[in-house]
Amino acid sequence: MLTVALLLSGFIALPAVAQSDYPNKPIRWIVAYPPGGTTDLLARLVGQHLSQKLGQSVVIENRAGGGNNIGTEMAIKAPPDGYTIFLVNPANAINATLYSKLNFVFLDDLVPIAGLVRVPNVMTVTKNFPAKTVAEFIDYAKKNPDKVNMASSGSGTSVHLSGEMFKAMAGIDMKHVPYKGAGPATVDLIGGQVDVIFDNMPSIISHIRAGTVRALGVTTAQRSPALPDVPAVAETVPGYEASAWFGVAAPKGTPAAVIARLNREVNAALADPVMKAKLADLGGVPIPGTPEQFWALHRMETEKWAKAVQFSGAKAE
Repeated sequence: MLTVALLLSGFIALPAVAQSDYPNKPIRWIVAYPPGGTTDLLARLVGQHLSQKLGQSVVIENRAGGGNNIGTEMAIKAPPDGYTIFLVNPANAINATLYSKLNFVFLDDLVPIAGLVRVPNVMTVTKNFPAKTVAEFIDYAKKNPDKVNMASSGSGTSVHLSGEMFKAMAGIDMKHVPYKGAGPATVDLIGGQVDVIFDNMPSIISHIRAGTVRALGVTTAQRSPALPDVPAVAETVPGYEASAWFGVAAPKGTPAAVIARLNREVNAALADPVMKAKLADLGGVPIPGTPEQFWALHRMETEKWAKAVQFSGAKAE
């Protein structure tokens, strides 16, 4: 009986031992967009910090397509062992309303780890666009109906819906040109193939500073310290406000001890002075906290963007 009891105690202890030496192999971080956009930049920045603190590589895996749903579903179907995590972004909240049929319920099929940052979007035009201010842009669009092309990182993204909200509130029309991520959209903006984008600040700010594109306004209610000379769109279009937020999640069933460890490390990264400076330079405001606080934010944003989707009439299958 003693031998059986010892064997049983050994088997019972195995999961605890397996979790206590976590991680003992590389961690895969799925990003549902191609390289070059905000999600990719954030994952690589925070992933480098996690790699150093966890003692294992955090490998970024870009899985673009399907309006963010391909990468999301891949993360949901991954083994819940702590070795797959997912970069949560506004599209995950938007898609709950935008798509009439999804193979998953995001808030139920993934579990939260931590929030990362909230960032403004930036209304950005080609370097040679004739309008130099938001007011001039509105005037130009009204005088040139159907002539302005608005790029986005994909249909239904916060980049897209920020533009749709601007169209509605400014009383103008623009042709929407969706791309598979902000990276390729920015390339065409620089090349003049499209006229304007309401991109997340982290992925567009270096191009604004380099002078290859021109910022007309930030989408937060107040100006951003990262671009202090760029006015808020709301200074011209009263009441206009839109921002993006990002975080980390894992497949449902991931051990609580693993979630707690990753939450501590992400929050520590956000508190690190060097990391804070890098995020601030990109226009990001850290949103540290518990997993529960991050999921509460996600629920609130899901309700907020549902209204924007319904207002715009946007739909995807």
